[in-house]
Amino acid sequence: MALWGGRFKEGPDQRFKDFNDSLKFDYRLAVEDIEGSECWAEAICQAGVLTAAECQSLKQALEELKSEVLADPQAVAQAGDEDIHSFVERRLIEKIGNLGKKLHTGRSRNDQVALDLKLWCKKACHEVKQAIIQVEKQLVATAERYQGCIFPGYTHLQRAQPVTFAHWVLAYAQMLERDYQRLSNAEELMQTSPLGSAALAGTAYPIDREKLAQALGFKHATHNSLDAVADRDHVMELLSCASISMVHLSRLAEDLIIYNSGEAKFVTLSDKVTSGSSLMPQKKNPDALELIRGKCGRVIGALSGMLVTCKALPLAYDKDLQEDKERLFDAVDTWLACLEMTALVFEGLVLNEDQALQAAKGGYANATELADYLVAHNLPFREAHSLVGQIVLYAIEQHKALEELSLEEFRRFSAVIDDTVYPHLHFDKILAARDVLGGVALGQTAGEIKDWQTLLAEHSAKLGQKD
Repeated sequence: MALWGGRFKEGPDQRFKDFNDSLKFDYRLAVEDIEGSECWAEAICQAGVLTAAECQSLKQALEELKSEVLADPQAVAQAGDEDIHSFVERRLIEKIGNLGKKLHTGRSRNDQVALDLKLWCKKACHEVKQAIIQVEKQLVATAERYQGCIFPGYTHLQRAQPVTFAHWVLAYAQMLERDYQRLSNAEELMQTSPLGSAALAGTAYPIDREKLAQALGFKHATHNSLDAVADRDHVMELLSCASISMVHLSRLAEDLIIYNSGEAKFVTLSDKVTSGSSLMPQKKNPDALELIRGKCGRVIGALSGMLVTCKALPLAYDKDLQEDKERLFDAVDTWLACLEMTALVFEGLVLNEDQALQAAKGGYANATELADYLVAHNLPFREAHSLVGQIVLYAIEQHKALEELSLEEFRRFSAVIDDTVYPHLHFDKILAARDVLGGVALGQTAGEIKDWQTLLAEHSAKLGQKD
C-alpha cells in the first residue's frame, strides 16, 4: 500500500519501484516504527484526534503486530511494501479497518524515519557496549593469568624494552575502553526526539513534544524541525565510533598474527579460531584475526560513504538519506561480529612464555638500563647512550647478550663499570624500576587489573549484565 498517490495520474514504473523501495533493508526498523507509533497514538489522543477507546484499539493492534514481526522478521522484508512505514500502516488497517488510517495524522514519514533510526542507533550503542565489555573481560582475565610473564616490547617492529604480556594486553583494553566511552558520548547526543517535526515545519496539532520524547525514552525533543528531519549525525557518529574501534581491533589482530607466526611463536591460537589449508596439511591459519583485520576497511568504507552522502544535502529531507541504513546496519553487524571473535580468540589464547622471554633477552632490551646505570655513575646521558651503542655492537659481534659479557669486556668501554652492573641488567629489576603510574612494574599491573575488574563490574551493572 502506497502512502501517497492522490496527485498522480498513473502508478510508478516497476523498475522505479524496485529502485525506490526500501523495505528489503529498513524492515529492521519494524519494532522501532511500531514503538514510535504507539507513543504517537497516545500523543494525538491527548491532542483530541483520537478517543481513548480508539487509542487503546490502535495500541493493542500495534502490540499484536510487534509480536508478529519479532516472530518472523524476514516475512516483513518480503512483504512487498514500499518501506517499513507503509508495511506497518497496511497491516494496521487490515487488523482494525479505517481506524488504522487515523494514526498518521500530524505525522510525516520524514520525522517517522528520523525517529526510527535514532531509536535503532540508541539500541545499537547499548548492544555494542555490552560486546565491548565482554572483550575487555577476556583481556583482563588474560592479563591476570600472565601478569608476571616477560614479553618483548617493540617500536618500529624492532625489539625495544622488556614489558610483560599483561601490560601489552591491557594496552588494548585501554583502547577498547575509549571505544566504550566514545559510544557513551555518542549515545548522549542521541537523546533528542525528532517526532512531531512532521515533514519539515513541525506538526499542526497541539502535541506535547517534551512529554512524547520522554515516553519514547529520550531526554528532550528537538528544537528545530528542519534540522530534526535532516539530521543524521547520530548515524555518522555511530559509524565513526565503529571505525575507530575497528582500527583498534585490526591493530590487535595484526599484533597477534605476527606473534603467532612461525618466526615469533610467542602465542598459540585455539583451534576454534583457526583453519587449515586444502593443500598443506601442516597449516594452521589465523583466519579469525585476518578477517577482523580485513573487515576494518569495510566499516571505514561505510563511514566514508555516509559522510559523502551528507556532505552537500540541502535542508530538509532528501531521498539521498535512504542510503543511511544499509551501510549502518552492515557496519554495526560487522563490528559486533568482530568483537565477538576477538573475545573468542582470547578465550583460548596461550602464551609461550619461554619463547617470549628468550625474544626479550635476545633483543638487547636491557640496553637502556645499562645507559641509566652509566648516568648514575655521573656520565651525561648522551655520552652514556653512545657508549652503550658501542657495547651492544660488540655484544652482537660476539653473539652474546649484554648480561653475558664479562666485567673485563665491559671495562674495555668504561672504567666506571664494576660488578654492580649485573643486577641492573636482570629483567625483573628492569620491570621493577618502572614503578610509576602506567609503568610495567608488577605492582602497577596488579593494581591496574584490580581497577579494571572494578570498572567492568560497574559497566556490567549499569548495562544490566550479569558477571
